[in-house]
Amino acid sequence: MNSVVASITYRAMLGRKRVWLLALLPVALIAIAVLLRLIGAGHESTTVTLMETFAIGAILPLLGLIAGTGVIAPEIEDGTIIHLLSKPIPRHRIMVTKFAVAASLMVVFAGVPTFLAGYLMIGTEANVAAGFALGAAIGGIAYAAVFLLVGVLTKHAVVVGIIYALVWEGAIGGYVPGARKLSIQQWARTLADQVTTSPALKPDVALSFALPAIVIVTVVAVIWAGQRLRGLSLTGDE
Repeated sequence: MNSVVASITYRAMLGRKRVWLLALLPVALIAIAVLLRLIGAGHESTTVTLMETFAIGAILPLLGLIAGTGVIAPEIEDGTIIHLLSKPIPRHRIMVTKFAVAASLMVVFAGVPTFLAGYLMIGTEANVAAGFALGAAIGGIAYAAVFLLVGVLTKHAVVVGIIYALVWEGAIGGYVPGARKLSIQQWARTLADQVTTSPALKPDVALSFALPAIVIVTVVAVIWAGQRLRGLSLTGDE
């Protein structure tokens, strides 16, 4: 970790339009939860469905895209990363710091709002709020790592990230049985199931696979991103 790099990255993420995107999605989730509670639809099964389809299935990958690419991709695109790379800071430390910032943003903007939405609907019933908050936080960290890597690998990080989120995570990973084992949102559901006791949640991936997979993907993505950053020249040419 490097405190200077972290400070610069936080200011960039929280001082630009991205902070509104980071905040808008969680606010929408909480607003839907409040609305469902007001109309009397705040039941356990409804809450699990909302958490699975909207919190984990839709919002989480989009937040991961915003946070993961946002901490590095804009600097590569506009060339300001060159100023950072010219400093006597090991590039792997720069990347670890960028990841730490993105991961912390995911915990705040994904994990916490998911808990609040679940709590507003059914309180602590069946530990649904706590379970999905855990799944959103850890799954969000994995997404942050993957999209951080995407931000270093290509100048079209947002486009590639959206395609990945919609096609692989949303369509293939959500509906093709064999592909579910390779879906971060499926792993997040499995982690949520370890805390909640709701019978409405039926994960498709075993914990013995999901937990090692999420750790491996996160670590490999950050290491790969660090290696890729070392390959960037100070002239900005790849």
